[in-house]
Amino acid sequence: MTGDPIARNGLSPRFWEKKPLAKMSQKEWEALCDGCGKCCLNKLEDEDSGEVALTRVACRLLDDATCRCAHYDTRHHFVPDCIVLRPDNLDTHAYWMPETCAYRLLWQGKPLPEWHPLLTGTAQSVHDAGISVQGWTLSEFDIPEDEWEEHIIEEPT
Repeated sequence: MTGDPIARNGLSPRFWEKKPLAKMSQKEWEALCDGCGKCCLNKLEDEDSGEVALTRVACRLLDDATCRCAHYDTRHHFVPDCIVLRPDNLDTHAYWMPETCAYRLLWQGKPLPEWHPLLTGTAQSVHDAGISVQGWTLSEFDIPEDEWEEHIIEEPT
């Protein structure tokens, strides 16, 4: 897969259909990421209902052009509370993950969407399908937190 920052080569065909999340290697786990960037959007949670709303205000480390973390390996230096999603904590984080997220979908027993890079063979497919946040986020540096409500969006699905 050319131009894909996630190493997806050398993986067993359709491994996600044959292997439970908890049994996946680190490479397989990372390959599930579709590169949409939606998990890097700041979210607002209603304290009463527990409903989570996405905003177009992105984490300071999100590269809006690539939908990737600009400092993925060292992100906790800059954003200490950035979640490290793992099979053993997915049940406590799935509720706020994007509806199209492969981790959430597989955890729910659902298939990957047809545009997922593991199915299409190209990282560009998530952008071509209009699922990613490419080109339309705002940096959290530019928008005060008390104004995030003004930037609530519907999730691209």
